[in-house]
Amino acid sequence: MTSPTSSTAVVIGATGLVGRECVKLLVARPEFGRVIALARRALPDDVESPKLRTVLVDFDRLDEQREVFRASHVFCALGTTIKTAGSRERFRQVDFGYPMRAAELALAAGARHFLLVSSVDASSSSRAFYLRVKGELEDAVLALGFPSVTVVRPSILLGDRNEFRLGEVIAARLSWAFPQTYRAVHVRDVARTLVDAAVEDWPGARMIENAEIVANAR
Repeated sequence: MTSPTSSTAVVIGATGLVGRECVKLLVARPEFGRVIALARRALPDDVESPKLRTVLVDFDRLDEQREVFRASHVFCALGTTIKTAGSRERFRQVDFGYPMRAAELALAAGARHFLLVSSVDASSSSRAFYLRVKGELEDAVLALGFPSVTVVRPSILLGDRNEFRLGEVIAARLSWAFPQTYRAVHVRDVARTLVDAAVEDWPGARMIENAEIVANAR
């Protein structure tokens, strides 16, 4: 288990829904003495702490931030949609290329635990491009050899987005009828699952499915 104030956490994608909640939880946990937020833009005003350092980064030039990855725990909450990215190639860069390079830099810098936000039904053999990319990233990160890897696979995320997604709104309203595997989950519960896993610090690979996130939220 992580010792009080002995650990440093890096959060990649800290201005996203899950990343922002991870930062809020991490700065409140005594087990983490420092929290470094990597993001394209400044964090909102509701995320402040003497423990927190924000590093604005161009993810196409991630290698320039090698020293930032000198941490015990690295959380990766980067993600986009094909619509937002504009093309499959750009989506793959954001959802595979950037996280994978971050994982490589983290391992080289001595990080012992990599925590990744993936997706329900992610699989490198999926016919769906989105899920296939997510699954390929899972496989690639697991193959790197971190002492600990935690992957969470949430379904539809509930939270305050900056953009309106009609499909997600409809699915979220109907999710009460879904089995737990596909039920919508709040970003706070996903972030809490990640941070709890970081504190527990189990060795080896741990896959946390959406049903477990839903059950723990209760």
